[in-house]
Amino acid sequence: MALADLTPTAVLRAIEEYDRLGQDAFLGRYGFRRALRYVLVHDGRRYDSKAIAGAAHGHLDGHAPLRPRDFSGGAEHTVELLRGLGFKVVDEAAPADDALGQLLGRIGRLRVSRASGRPALHQPIVLLWAVGRARRGERRILPWAETEHALGALLLRHGLQRERPRPDYPLAALHRAGLWELTGHTEPVPRAHGDTALRGWFRRQRPDGGLDAAVYALLGRSDRARTAVVDTLLTTYFVDLDPGPLLAEVGWGELGAGDADLRGAVLAAEYDRLSRIAERQQTENRGRRTARSAAPVRSAEARRAVLLRSGRRCENPRCTGAPDDVTVGGEPILEVDHVLDLAGGGPDLPDHMVALCPNCHAIKTRGRTGEELRTVLLDVARTRHAHLRRGADR
Repeated sequence: MALADLTPTAVLRAIEEYDRLGQDAFLGRYGFRRALRYVLVHDGRRYDSKAIAGAAHGHLDGHAPLRPRDFSGGAEHTVELLRGLGFKVVDEAAPADDALGQLLGRIGRLRVSRASGRPALHQPIVLLWAVGRARRGERRILPWAETEHALGALLLRHGLQRERPRPDYPLAALHRAGLWELTGHTEPVPRAHGDTALRGWFRRQRPDGGLDAAVYALLGRSDRARTAVVDTLLTTYFVDLDPGPLLAEVGWGELGAGDADLRGAVLAAEYDRLSRIAERQQTENRGRRTARSAAPVRSAEARRAVLLRSGRRCENPRCTGAPDDVTVGGEPILEVDHVLDLAGGGPDLPDHMVALCPNCHAIKTRGRTGEELRTVLLDVARTRHAHLRRGADR
């Protein structure tokens, strides 16, 4: 199973399938999101390049389609292959700033361990933490003790791939990639390999360190650069994972007015990720019931997506007043409800679900105008869902 097996005929068949199904259905079938940058252009029409490549693999005799997790070489590898087959691929979001373009390229090509079959998250976690510090204007260079404490705790709590809570590995790797500065040491920085030698070097040298100065300056002044870097990290290394708690801890849950684009990009990327998981679960769970009842299996990801989309407010446009109080855990008092009842065959998907305050939930389920409200709520769910999914495509 490899992209190198692709042929022009297989790609053309995928393009024909795309035209037949339409963009949303095609992407949903293969589990891809819309292209962020690279678009295949054929006969004047534009296609999501990575999705086309993944689907084309399934048009080869004896081969299955490739899913997003099957792509290990980065977007540039897919682009190079498609161009090598004679297709035109354009970079629609190519940054005007060469420095940003080079930075995104380096981030997309990080040398991360894939021993588990998925990319290790050591380096992405470090970069998300550092980008947050740059946004807030905090010190670029920190003593080793502070860095070790902060990153060790983050890796322990948020290493979704069971990363060891040791920052020496990612810092040595990021230094080698030209993204991290280490100062105050008297011995050459070792490679991010082995165990005893690397640990011993950091214990002896205790280097100060932080983001490369030029990278820090760029991320500190440019909303667009921060948006692009965070989105690249999420879409490259956190496929089918939940980075929400990590993002909140490193400061992306506290975005200010100047970070409107970034706030929207992070929210849209997370909503898109949760929605794609829910779509896959919809197929896997169809007809299944919970172990102790006849209730259909529900998707926790679909529920989280709806709460994220709601912005902590009732989604009924006719709501006359949701409670000002919150739960003991500080969460809004909202019910996530299926517009079309799940038990009656309604989809367990965010575009068929809404977040409602207790009053609106009661009207929807028991009120005289409940059926009329269902029509309104279904339109709200679909409209907001489509808006956020489009936001993930920028």
